[in-house]
Amino acid sequence: MSNCEGIRDRSQCVCVIGAGSSGLAAARNFMDLGFEVDVLETCSDLGGNWNYESPAARVYRSTHTISSKRGTEYPDHRMPTSYPDYPHHEQVLEYLKGYAEHFGIVPLIKYDAEVARVGLSAVFGPTGEACWDVKLENGELRRYGALVIANGHNNHPMVPEYPGHFDGESMHSAEYKISEVLLGKRVLVVGGGNSGCDIVVEAAHRAAATFHSTRRGYHYVPKYLWGMPSDQVADLMHALRIPLPVQRAVGNLSLRLFRGSQRDLGLPEPDHRLFETHPIVNTLLPYFVQHGAIKPKPDIERMDGRCVHFVDGTSEIVNLVIWATGYLITFPFLDSKHLNATDGMPRLYKHVFHPQYDNLFFAGLIQPDSGQFGIVHWQCRAAALYLRSAWDGGPANRWLKKRKRDPVEDLGRGIRYQKTYRHHLEVEHSSYMRALKKLVHRLGGGGGWASPL
Repeated sequence: MSNCEGIRDRSQCVCVIGAGSSGLAAARNFMDLGFEVDVLETCSDLGGNWNYESPAARVYRSTHTISSKRGTEYPDHRMPTSYPDYPHHEQVLEYLKGYAEHFGIVPLIKYDAEVARVGLSAVFGPTGEACWDVKLENGELRRYGALVIANGHNNHPMVPEYPGHFDGESMHSAEYKISEVLLGKRVLVVGGGNSGCDIVVEAAHRAAATFHSTRRGYHYVPKYLWGMPSDQVADLMHALRIPLPVQRAVGNLSLRLFRGSQRDLGLPEPDHRLFETHPIVNTLLPYFVQHGAIKPKPDIERMDGRCVHFVDGTSEIVNLVIWATGYLITFPFLDSKHLNATDGMPRLYKHVFHPQYDNLFFAGLIQPDSGQFGIVHWQCRAAALYLRSAWDGGPANRWLKKRKRDPVEDLGRGIRYQKTYRHHLEVEHSSYMRALKKLVHRLGGGGGWASPL
């Protein structure tokens, strides 16, 4: 790519791929550190996952956040007080557009600019290493001094394979938009994540019969505990530096008092301790199980026409299967040799910094047990400070340059997450964000609104 003629030279600029919540945070922070920024967005509008009209969106008509507005928002741009504790996706999009307007990001976004390929240039940039050549699907070529990948990790739906065949209708949760598709049908939702639990609750309202297949039992956390959004209760315990075993004991007691025993409700008991899987935040699923409107099922054994057989020996006739089974983490425009990947998973320091390149960063490549916008803000602040030092030849980047060569670290605060694909990017948000703030402070960004503690 580096030898192509007609390339647009932006080697003194930073390229951000994606104008969703992470790309906007990247643009805001790199601009604030004095960089010229271009944002390349595949779709015709910003917002990514939160723009219901966008092909990149993974929200459905009824989607609300599962983290509270205070646990979700950027630290330098509050969500309006008029918003409910758990905003609707339309409100989140309105908030993101307000953020982009407030920080002057909108004019920087090039829409309908799908990235086809990214590769190293033969030209060296301000950091003293090769620039990145970016080829768009329309054939346009651009050269950048630094690259921030913020295209999200919910782009490629993953559907498991089971023996046999299914003759009914099926879709991935990425395709699910409106509950009318459930009307009068016998619906099986496969997958125990938050999307699967939300959709199975909608099916309880609309479908003729609703079944929910999960491979294990989960801890179902209600949206409110002790009169507060449950994530704010957790943050209070984090702020008080309550040890993890005590937090787990308080959490178990709270859940027991709130809804009783899962076994008594008809839900499978978890095979893991609280906090060891990504939190499932859903108040209504246990309620509808108690009312018989949702019938929990174990993993699928095989499929035969419209008859689905489960590993416990039971079978059900099903018209519609919704696969809420997650997404593959892929970067189709970037050669795997640039990912420092193990088993297909990028190995990055704090899920942000590449061990080898000082001008390549990832924003939002995490699965936190909380809201994400605020965490990604601190990721991007640290990345921008590091690049500023590398760009200017300053000293602040030298110790981090050495540290990031070995990206292996515990980002779970000692929590032993289940060894499943979805937990490769899991982080314990409180300790992770605290580490990012300390990193920002050490890189020289600890003043004013960016105060780290």
